[in-house]
Amino acid sequence: MMLANYHTHTVRCGHAEGSEREYIEAAIAEGFKILGFSDHTPQPYPEGFKSRIRMDMSELDNYTQTLVKLRDEYKDQIQILIGYEVEYTRKYFEPLLKELHKFPLDYIIQGQHFVEDEVDGFYVGSKTDSEERLKAYVDFTIEGMKTGLFTYLAHPDLINYTGDDDTYKRHMSKLVEASIDLNLPLEVNIYGFVDDRWYPCDRFFKMASQYKPRFIIGCDAHSPKVVRRPEHIPGLEDFLARNGVEYGDNIVDIVRL
Repeated sequence: MMLANYHTHTVRCGHAEGSEREYIEAAIAEGFKILGFSDHTPQPYPEGFKSRIRMDMSELDNYTQTLVKLRDEYKDQIQILIGYEVEYTRKYFEPLLKELHKFPLDYIIQGQHFVEDEVDGFYVGSKTDSEERLKAYVDFTIEGMKTGLFTYLAHPDLINYTGDDDTYKRHMSKLVEASIDLNLPLEVNIYGFVDDRWYPCDRFFKMASQYKPRFIIGCDAHSPKVVRRPEHIPGLEDFLARNGVEYGDNIVDIVRL
C-alpha cells in the first residue's frame, strides 16, 4: 500500500488549485501517513525575468510558515514535510540553496524541465527528434543527480523524444544506471498519467524495470483530487504491472540538506 507522497504543489506556482489544507485532508482520506509538499522552487533569476511556472523568491517565507503551521496542526494525523521540486542549474543552484537554507526545509526532489535553465535553455517537454537534445537532457540530469542532494528524480521520462527506440534506449538507459549507482529512486508521475500527457510512458518504464532501479510513485498533485493511491487512478495499476514497476509502501529515505 502506498503510504507516502512527496510531490505536492500549491497555488503559488501559478498552475495549481486548492488550499494546502485540502491537499492534506485528501491525503488523510487516502490513508497516507506522509505528505510532502514540493512546490516548484523559485529561482534567483536575473532581474526582469519572470517565470510562469514557479513562485517568486519573495513567497518563500509565506510558503514555509503556512506549512509549518499546518504541520503542527495535523501532527497527530499525518506527517507533513516541507520541500521543493528543484531545477538543477549551473548558474543558479548554489545561490538558490543558500536562500532555501534560511527556512525550515526537509528535502528537495529533482524535476528537470529545462536544460540548462529556464532563461537560456530549452524545455525538455517539447517534442523533438534531436539526439543532441536527448543526450543533453540525460547528461545534465545525471550531473544534477550526482550532487547527492536530491531525494529522488521526478518524471525521468519528461523528455519528449520522438525519434527511434534504439537511440532513446541507448541514452535513457544511462540515466537508469546512474539512478542505481546513486541509489536515487525514479518517479512514476501520476499527474502526467491523469492529465493524459506523454509521460509516464511504457517506452521508458519497460526498459527501466529491466535494470531493477528503485521506483517511487509521485502524485505531482496540482489539485487535491490527484492525491490518490494508484488503485484509485483508472488504468495506473495496469500500467505499473505491464512495465514491471514495484514501489512497496512508497516511503523513501529523505536526503537532508
